[in-house]
Amino acid sequence: MEKTSADLKILSIDIGGSNIKGTILNSKGDLTKQYEKTPTPFPASPENVLNSIKLLVKDFPDYDRISVGFPGYIKNGVVKTAPNLDSASWVDFDFANKLEEILGKPAKVVNDADMQGLGVCSGKGLEFVITLGTGFGTAWLLNGELLPHMEFSHQPFDKYASYDKYIGDKALDKEGVKKWNLRIQNVFEVLKTVFNYDFLYIGGGNSSKLNFKLDDNMKVVTNAEGIKGGARLWVKSHVVETNTELIA
Repeated sequence: MEKTSADLKILSIDIGGSNIKGTILNSKGDLTKQYEKTPTPFPASPENVLNSIKLLVKDFPDYDRISVGFPGYIKNGVVKTAPNLDSASWVDFDFANKLEEILGKPAKVVNDADMQGLGVCSGKGLEFVITLGTGFGTAWLLNGELLPHMEFSHQPFDKYASYDKYIGDKALDKEGVKKWNLRIQNVFEVLKTVFNYDFLYIGGGNSSKLNFKLDDNMKVVTNAEGIKGGARLWVKSHVVETNTELIA
């Protein structure tokens, strides 16, 4: 008998510049096992990343679907950009189909900030998600629905080539935590003025380095919370109404 949405087990993978993390979720986004991680390979080519995922999940319990958050622009499961991985080798790589071939289950791949947004959003109003890590990830949601993804991190900022260059890992290492925090505050002022969001969620490994008071409509969220968005790629969760339905 075919499983209902309530019975689904979803392998949820987050690919970062430093680590690849994975867990298995139920349809509500609850972890059914502790999530595990393995270092992101170097070079981070498609072949190497796929091999790392296979090794990471080889002893995982059974699952029915696969969700992946990827640090780049994704269109219909196909990678278009991967600026913080082995970029050129990923262009037009059909990551979702290749995962289905290798792991034998239906797979969906989206931008990592988009998946984190699905995991943390309240479903009320215009919500903005950013990730502070190797680069600068962004996602927008309106009443719980993902809006079309934009690689906003590559928009030039001040005299810098992009937000990635201004507040990414390399900028943090070069400028130090104090000056980096001043840069983050500059960016937040721009985001507030331009987007007028109802709520801002701040994720990524460098979010723990923020040293100033956040506005009341801002919140730091963990990667563990964000990876729960993998369930919502397969089971549409109406946050306000609380009912669920299978959407793919």
